[in-house]
Amino acid sequence: MKHGLTWITWRRGSLVLLSCLWIGLWHCDIAHGDTPDRQQRSTYTLAPGNALIGHPWEHAIQKGETLLDVARLYDLGFNEIELLHAHWDPWLPSVGAQVMVPSFWVLPDAGPAEIVINVAELRLYRFSPDRRRVTTFPIGIGEKDAATPIGTFRISDKKQHPSWSVPPSLRHKYQVHWFPPGPDNPLGEFWMGLNGTRYGIHGTDVPWSIGRLVTHGCIRLYPEDITELFEQTPVGAQVELIYQPIKIGPLNDRIFVEVHPDIYGRIGDLVSFGFALLHERGLVHRVDAKKMYRALKQQNGLPVDVTRDADLRAAEKDG
Repeated sequence: MKHGLTWITWRRGSLVLLSCLWIGLWHCDIAHGDTPDRQQRSTYTLAPGNALIGHPWEHAIQKGETLLDVARLYDLGFNEIELLHAHWDPWLPSVGAQVMVPSFWVLPDAGPAEIVINVAELRLYRFSPDRRRVTTFPIGIGEKDAATPIGTFRISDKKQHPSWSVPPSLRHKYQVHWFPPGPDNPLGEFWMGLNGTRYGIHGTDVPWSIGRLVTHGCIRLYPEDITELFEQTPVGAQVELIYQPIKIGPLNDRIFVEVHPDIYGRIGDLVSFGFALLHERGLVHRVDAKKMYRALKQQNGLPVDVTRDADLRAAEKDG
């Protein structure tokens, strides 16, 4: 493995560019070999002053494996794989093909809530009470005409093996008024309600829906993820739902940006919005405008190093 690694490859007609650094406790050299265990793929120790977590992997497609299988294997939502491999057939990828697994992220800009859900990237972050560790899970969210709400809430109730009384507006879809606990219940095995709303964080009977806009406003997780989150989250825990398609954060003396599509169409011009964020945070002088522009146009969900080179800053100062 090399420091300052830049990984460039063609993926069936599209160029994926990933600039990686090995700095402090975080690096993004591409890892090969055995699949990471659950601890490696979901829980991370936070380094002071650093806003990046995770580690990218490369996976060889096995016989009978789909891209949805790969996403679940690495605890990703389907959207995270699809953004990088949009030209692949998700159901019939070529056996032996190498898939870049983007299991690394810039942390969202949020308050002290125990659970932070960035609706725009379809991902949940659960912070330890001392803010030294974070566990992150992919999620499914509300459809465009039934968007997941934004705001600050608390967990009002928790239920294992929940039943579900289907709202009148959805009975035409499900053709029933009530789902008993069990494998066909759309809420899965666990439910955590958000106070003052009809929404909740829950499991699912359709794992392939994670990483998609499929619910009527609720937040759903893989069965294995909601089991862990349910056990760790007490009633009363604060939950902050945010909408940040653009995340900007430091890794020691470098600046990284992670850009996702504006799935609910709430931002408009992401390029203008992204540069406005730089001004707001006083980072314009530290960022290469061309790198930033490229990331804002690609919107592929990868953390990208947009730091302005020292020699360029020096030249501008001398000039």
